[in-house]
Amino acid sequence: MNNQPTYVIVGASLAGATAAKALRDHGFSGRIVLVGDETELPYERPLLSKGYLMGTDERAKIYVHQESWYAEHAVELLLGRRVTLLDRVAHQVELDTGERITYSKLLLATGASPRRLRLPGGELEGVHYLRRVLDADLLRETLREGRRIVVVGAGWIGLETAAAGREAGCDVTVIDPQPAPLLAALGSEMGAFFAGLHRRHGVDLRLSHTVTALKGSGKVASVRTDDGGEFAADAVIVGIGALPNVDLAEQAGLSCDNGIVVDEMLCTQDPYIYAVGDVANSYRPFYGKHLRTEHWANALYGAPVAAQAMLGQQVAYDKLPYFFTDQFDVGMEFSGWIGRDGYDRLVTRGDVDGQAFHAFWLSDDRVVAGMHVNRWDDGIAPVEDLIRSRRRVDPDRLADVSVPLTAHVLV
Repeated sequence: MNNQPTYVIVGASLAGATAAKALRDHGFSGRIVLVGDETELPYERPLLSKGYLMGTDERAKIYVHQESWYAEHAVELLLGRRVTLLDRVAHQVELDTGERITYSKLLLATGASPRRLRLPGGELEGVHYLRRVLDADLLRETLREGRRIVVVGAGWIGLETAAAGREAGCDVTVIDPQPAPLLAALGSEMGAFFAGLHRRHGVDLRLSHTVTALKGSGKVASVRTDDGGEFAADAVIVGIGALPNVDLAEQAGLSCDNGIVVDEMLCTQDPYIYAVGDVANSYRPFYGKHLRTEHWANALYGAPVAAQAMLGQQVAYDKLPYFFTDQFDVGMEFSGWIGRDGYDRLVTRGDVDGQAFHAFWLSDDRVVAGMHVNRWDDGIAPVEDLIRSRRRVDPDRLADVSVPLTAHVLV
């Protein structure tokens, strides 16, 4: 392969490993180099806050491919190495070892990093962030001890780790400045649903409050809030969002705005460089604008599109945003995008109190987003069909479980 093209992928992640597979699946016979700064094989992150964290899934389940797959498919896996320089003129990347690799095409799958808690006591021992498998290993041991856990942030990571903590027998307090969990993602109504779910399982939700300091001598012992409250803590889990890892792209002069800006083919303004996954702010033809999403599906479905585009195929990444969660006895799938303009009506269909229903976010009687909770027979596909139709629905028929969730609910 020495005289053949070299495709370099920066980021040994789900997106990176999936892109490598797609390149081979679509006939690329050149050299593939996959570089990652972790020593772990490429893995999927959702289980880190779900089954792996709770100890119900073994470590082997998190990996994208078995170790042997990389050798069998001639993918050079460079782990524990960091790309420190991107030289667009020379078409090279430089590693922290000083080695330079020349690329024919380059894919940036550098992901995102957790926002840090910039408060007094934020660097104390016992303060956890959950992004990498080593983070999950440390937190898993903490949960096994059944200690007092304070979670800062009632987003997806916060609620999933809170659920894992309660199921491990820990006392769990969640603190968030918003009046409802998941407010930005789901709005107040479904935020209230998840608040009720957690309270029923013994989570102490402290909403509309901010954390002002973490206290302790060397190790965290308590968390203080803006109302003067103080909560004992053997460990603190911080889940206050993530920032795209754009340093390499910015240093190379690539356009960055809430991520690396790419077109519908996931190509940057440099025709030899692509970006995918959490770091990519990609143009979505369906919405007519750029979106950056940080969920598993974005990496899984975007990577094959990037690979095909790198091979010169005319493709477009136009999947609807999708995410899922598992918390206590609730499994949920969500699809769509509420956007800055939000929604003017929420319609539920099914038994909300019984935790088996669909929810639809409407704008001008058009479905812009929807989710199901424990409704696996219908699933998320009908929701996506309604979103893509762009047609108005009859809210009453939409809410009526006796009306099939198909074109029968359209006006």
